[in-house]
Amino acid sequence: MGMLIDGHWEVFDHRTADGGRFLRADSSIRGQVTADGSSGFAAEAGRYHLYVSLACPWAHRTVILRRLKGLEQAIGLTVVAPVIGDYGWQFNEPDPLTGASHLYELYQRADPGFSGRVTVPVLWDKVHDSIVNNESSEIIRMLNREFDAFARHPQRDYYPKALRAEIDTINERVYRDLNNGVYRTGFAQTQEAYEEAVTSLFDTLDWLEQRLARSRFLVGNQTTEADWRLFPTLVRFDAVYHYHFKCNLRRLVDYPNLHAYARELYQHPGVAQTVDLDQIKANYYRSMRTLNPFGIVPLGPEAAVLDFGAPHGRDRLQTRS
Repeated sequence: MGMLIDGHWEVFDHRTADGGRFLRADSSIRGQVTADGSSGFAAEAGRYHLYVSLACPWAHRTVILRRLKGLEQAIGLTVVAPVIGDYGWQFNEPDPLTGASHLYELYQRADPGFSGRVTVPVLWDKVHDSIVNNESSEIIRMLNREFDAFARHPQRDYYPKALRAEIDTINERVYRDLNNGVYRTGFAQTQEAYEEAVTSLFDTLDWLEQRLARSRFLVGNQTTEADWRLFPTLVRFDAVYHYHFKCNLRRLVDYPNLHAYARELYQHPGVAQTVDLDQIKANYYRSMRTLNPFGIVPLGPEAAVLDFGAPHGRDRLQTRS
């Protein structure tokens, strides 16, 4: 593990804690692509490129939105190797756009004096030869609306104006207690911090289970951004977080509504192709040596537990208006 400091790569574990509590650093590059170009980054077909890991849940949400909106021809995609080494994310072969062997080289190229974590996803601008944004929640908003002129499915809106307040409320809790909550649990450095994180995590899973007992999706009569921000955590839960991060009060399969809901999202056209459980397991178990010193990847759970292609039965529900 490591990070860039004044443009130079330093190898060390950069995770921070407060009273044993894991603290996630904010993403640091926050440019915006806009349809009208008023931001300085105009939406254009072929101009932008996404760098992602199929193992990373934050990057996963951008891969999903790119697929759902039908932007594969408008925005290029490069997938990095699943295992993080001493020099961070690396490419399976030299990056065809920049010739880089590691992702940190793109951060250096964008800002020779950059200090901070080198993360995916990265939205790259080929015109300015620089990074536009590395915050997944903002990238998916751009993909949702700013590139509609080049999308195969411009009519799909995953952040509709009438539902935004409810989506934002759900996103806030899901981010705090689940998306980031699994990391707060797994990287806790005291018993108190661990129990605090794992308790809020399962309180929120219980809350979602009850919500999904009466609603097919989290908000309204269609999938929204709230669903696609939750899904990457759910699809990794039993394979990784339950064991590796000590999120072991219950499994996803122990929640009938949540598990069926996750299967329905997985079976949504195009989504299954964004899920690679082999890369997910390799990343978590082989990269995080402080938690798993020998890098052994467990064989389980059995395939039946992780069968997201099984019938979901969610279509029996009448969704909320």
